[in-house]
Amino acid sequence: MKQNHLSTIKPYTRAILKGHLCSCGVDYDKMDRPIIAIANSWNEIVPGHVHLRQLADRVKKGVREAGGLPLEFNTIAVCDGIAQGHDGMKYSLPSRDIIADSVETMVKAHEIFDGMVVLSSCDKIVPGMLMAAARLNLPSLTVLGGVMPNYIKPKESKAARQQFLAGKLDEKGLVETTNKYYPCAGACPFLGTANTMQGLSEALGMALPNTSWMRALSDEQLDSAEEAGRQIVQLVDSGIRPRDIMTPDAFSNAISVLLAMGGSLNACLHLPAIAREAGVDLPLDLFDQISRRVPFIAGVTPNNNDYTTNDLQRAGGMPALMKELSPLLKMDALTVTGRSVSENIAGAKVLDREIIHSLNLPLEREGGIAVLKGNLASQGALIKQSAVPEELMVFSGPARVFNSEEEFQEAYTAGRIAENDAVVIRYEGPKGGPGMRELHRCTEILARYKRIALITDGRFSGASAGLSIGYMSPEAAEGGILALVRDGDVIHIDVPARSISLDVPEDELRKRKEHLAQLTKEASRFLKLYSSSTASAAQGAVRTI
Repeated sequence: MKQNHLSTIKPYTRAILKGHLCSCGVDYDKMDRPIIAIANSWNEIVPGHVHLRQLADRVKKGVREAGGLPLEFNTIAVCDGIAQGHDGMKYSLPSRDIIADSVETMVKAHEIFDGMVVLSSCDKIVPGMLMAAARLNLPSLTVLGGVMPNYIKPKESKAARQQFLAGKLDEKGLVETTNKYYPCAGACPFLGTANTMQGLSEALGMALPNTSWMRALSDEQLDSAEEAGRQIVQLVDSGIRPRDIMTPDAFSNAISVLLAMGGSLNACLHLPAIAREAGVDLPLDLFDQISRRVPFIAGVTPNNNDYTTNDLQRAGGMPALMKELSPLLKMDALTVTGRSVSENIAGAKVLDREIIHSLNLPLEREGGIAVLKGNLASQGALIKQSAVPEELMVFSGPARVFNSEEEFQEAYTAGRIAENDAVVIRYEGPKGGPGMRELHRCTEILARYKRIALITDGRFSGASAGLSIGYMSPEAAEGGILALVRDGDVIHIDVPARSISLDVPEDELRKRKEHLAQLTKEASRFLKLYSSSTASAAQGAVRTI
């Protein structure tokens, strides 16, 4: 076993430091062991995180068994389900950087750690933890919170929400139905951002095989957490670090998996942000290039309203999905097991072809995500094409323009939204929001219409479906063409051709730009700071300073 980091600190400083640790109950005689940071995002608010205390205990048990000394600290976690539909959602995406910064602060301020295990489950927390791991580049791995079981099908949950919106179900009835779909601890069962990022952690090689969608607090999950504790000590001993794992090949694998399963569009924000910390460039166009050659083969909600990630795990999980994709993957990429992707998935099998289809008989020939461009989005916009009905893949309609989610909600309540509208909700981007809210409640409302589009510089929940185009870049607050759209302007969308355009002459757009009044929204000091320091969605909404 190599010497631990404490041995490199000057004797007097080391002695005082050890004295403080002894005050916390740390055994002096065990401080010569590899000291492992356990970065936990447990709290009592987020379903995907409420059980991470138990997982952390098993991780620490594994660390001790392998001869290491685990020391745990916490960071924040926001529940996107609770934050939906109000101003709280403005804080969700910015929390990603707070998480990365807080983990960096705890590790770098104390300078005692030899390795790190990060525990997380949900939307911004998994990428925030991976960003910290890449930034710090200590030997690290991620332990995932897994999935809650669902006792009803996704379509039953969606139907209850539509009944509530139509006034046919009261609050208690909706809560009771929701609790059958979200019954206990774990990530929500659909393939939203939480389960997308759990899966991509494994696809990147940063989580142990088959741990993406384990049942929360199942015996196999608890055992795998203990194994992760043992494995981190092995990673310290072997000197394998996150940047050895999170290479261009690993990110290519992660994007391929994302597209093959029709994962959340938010991954197109998070993977570039993680890659940036690892020193890897991941332009938005790369997602579309890979989407052209990687087919969509794993259909779970919101791409298929009969199945969830519980079914995906039952069908063989991430190893089986990657085994099916293996001709399109970089199989020599290193993982936290110390072995390659090829070695990790050698024995994997697809156990249900209703869930994971073959490359020869895919659900769709292209991947689940498309990047659209045109005068409305010169830097790009994103759509989950796997969740768009065939009849909406080409669309033209008059714009109905709103400068916030609240303006749209008021118009809907007043009955001012009609079939064939191209609903534009702008000034919801990273800078303009500020904070880039998810507009999932808006997509749920618009699901009642047969032919309608939603276009926004905000973003969407991984559960969103339909002709929902978001992440428009440049955003309205940056002077993008989106800011110049007026009611009645015709917007053309052609998903197969990857285009989105505003049918207004260039000279008219120039006149509008000359008279464009800058719209600013009231925001907290923190959100103003975020707005001033964030890049566009096309660049992963990463911090620029």
